Amino acid sequence: MRTLLITGPGGSGRSTLAAATAQAAAGTGTRTLLLGADRADTLGAALGVATGPAPARVAEHLTAWRPDATESFRADLTAFQDRATTALELLGAARLDAEELTPLPGAEELTLLRALRDAALSEAYDLLVVDLPPTPQALALLALPEELRRYLRRLLPAERQAARALRPVLGRLAGVPMPSEWLYDTAGRWDVELAAVEAVLADRNTSVRLIAEPGPAGVDAVRAAGLALALRGLRPDVLVANRVLPESVEDTWLAGLGVQQRKTLDEWQGTYDVHHVAHLGHDPRGADDLAALAVPGVNPAGSTVEWPVTDRLAEDGVLVWHIPLPGAIRDDLDLVRRGDELVVTVGRFRRIVPLPSALRRCTVAGAALREGELRIRFAPDPDLWPQGR
Repeated sequence: MRTLLITGPGGSGRSTLAAATAQAAAGTGTRTLLLGADRADTLGAALGVATGPAPARVAEHLTAWRPDATESFRADLTAFQDRATTALELLGAARLDAEELTPLPGAEELTLLRALRDAALSEAYDLLVVDLPPTPQALALLALPEELRRYLRRLLPAERQAARALRPVLGRLAGVPMPSEWLYDTAGRWDVELAAVEAVLADRNTSVRLIAEPGPAGVDAVRAAGLALALRGLRPDVLVANRVLPESVEDTWLAGLGVQQRKTLDEWQGTYDVHHVAHLGHDPRGADDLAALAVPGVNPAGSTVEWPVTDRLAEDGVLVWHIPLPGAIRDDLDLVRRGDELVVTVGRFRRIVPLPSALRRCTVAGAALREGELRIRFAPDPDLWPQGR
């Protein structure tokens, strides 16, 4: 199954174009699921059919689903309380009833990721179109599985589970109780679930699509989104320029806006595969309006980008790690090595990535940003590098 993740700045019309994309795919006979998590039913408004917490058939081959974060959060926390009953009783804590639970920040994102995983693993659909939140929240959402798994590995390393039989002894020696079995089991289950979501996001059949309205605000948003996606090893399959005005308009005000749009489109054209969607003159509502938007089809190529390591030991005595970062500025770039990880910061975006196995036996020998690509040089550490290599 192919997965298409759609995002864009707030107010760019991303939900409407996500609905149009799903409708167009379903019209070709592709079994399509349209997934969204907006509290307001923006997808339903565009489709002309209400969407909700249960998958609903919108048209032939088209299903829409807007999972309920409240119910998911209540079920998870109730189950957690059931497993932690003993610990809660020791602390004298009172259980929370399901009726008094309200979702905490981040619950909607986790609910959407879980729904994405379940839909991707389902064999009921050929295409999954996901209406992601506005770009800043969407970028944080895409980073969430990797970051949470890293936190779990640091806080509850799997190798500690090998000492299960020693925990009572260790607890007496330390003077504090050791983590209970259920805690490790819960962490392991979360890690499996997060790994499944991470696999969907990194799959070659998954594409990311940007929606933006051409103009100064759109330029800034697209530049930031492209850089943040690159830091995650992704690039947009298509940049959809939404609400594009016709080139010849009589109204003076609209003519000025059209000139501004064309200037932006020319700038984007040199970097992205840009597709224009014309302004209908009104907010699209219903199947006929969505069909009139003429959105691009789903690109068979995925959005993942390789970060290759090239062997230049014979020529320069180093290995070079190539990290594409189009749009990055040298002054905004910062690198820190921490053990077997590299902390890459570009402006307000940061990612902690594990080093490829060969580079873990090396020391950093320098880095340079050239033509939108970060090239980090690693020199073999004589104490760790195999002899004779």
